[in-house]
Parts: sequence; C-alpha cells; structure tokens
Amino acid sequence: MDLGCWPGGWLQVASATVGPKGKVVGVDKAAIDPPLEIPNCESVVGDLEDPKLCEQVLPLLGGLAGLILCDAAPKLTGVRAVDRANEERLLEAVEMQIPLLLQEGGDFLVKILDGPEAQIVDRRIRMKFRAAKTVKSKATRKGSTERYLFAKGYRGAKDTIEAPPEPEADATDEP
Repeated sequence: MDLGCWPGGWLQVASATVGPKGKVVGVDKAAIDPPLEIPNCESVVGDLEDPKLCEQVLPLLGGLAGLILCDAAPKLTGVRAVDRANEERLLEAVEMQIPLLLQEGGDFLVKILDGPEAQIVDRRIRMKFRAAKTVKSKATRKGSTERYLFAKGYRGAKDTIEAPPEPEADATDEP
C-alpha cells in the first residue's frame, strides 16, 4: 500500500519488489498521469483523511497490506505554524489508516518532517510496532528536516502497550 503515491515512483519500485504474484495499490489526491500500466499495480484518487478510504482500496488490494509506504507531505505555505499543523494532521490521518489497512506483523515506512507536533505522532506510531528506527536518506537535501520512520512488526489493532520501544539511533541510509 502506497499512501501519497503521486507521481508513482514508489509504486513502480513496490510493484517490481512484490513481483507478478503480489499486488500494490496507491492512493493520492492527485491522479497519476499518465496512468501506470503495470499489471499488479493500481492507483486511486482519494484523500488520506477519509475514514472510508479502506472501503475503496481493500478490495483492490485483496486484503490487508503487508507493508504501507507513505511519502506524503502537505503542501508547504512557508508559515511555520501552518505547515506544522498540516503535517501533524496528515500524520494523524495516516496513523488512523494503519489499523484499517495493515496486517498484523506488517511493516510501515513514513516520511516525517522534524517538529514537535510530528514527534508526538511519531511516538504513538512507534508504540504500535515491535521495532522502529529513524533513517535519513542520503538523497535528502542538506538542511532538510525530512526523515523516515521505519517500523517493523505491527502489533495489531487491538494492541495497547505502556511505553514505546526505545528508539534506535538515527541512521543515514537509503530507506
């Protein structure tokens, strides 16, 4: 599952990774144009904040996903408070989709822009997984606050734990 899939690069990589027996579905507010003509890949125009998004994508996926990728980011306005609020709202929407789209034991990779609001959501997401670490791509522009949270082993929708797993040291790797 690719949340925030436009322009389609991650869909292509995911499709090649899962092979012809796998299935990849992407969602974005913007349509991929021209559409990708990949047999095991579909994209849907949809809003990550829509609580009924799963009803639209699960039939296409054929069940819960083993991996959710999310490279989505809000459009930046240049006003720090507005941008941080939009980032937090987007991360909360993505967090809301995890129990609806991800199978127990599944993995999750999400782009996060550094900021206090995003850190709160980051901590909550970490609690839902057995292990998590933050990575920063070598391709990230110098001075960018962009990083990725990679979480492994989704604990399931019913899981509640007392404290998040200890964060691993930040790394600079290709996600």
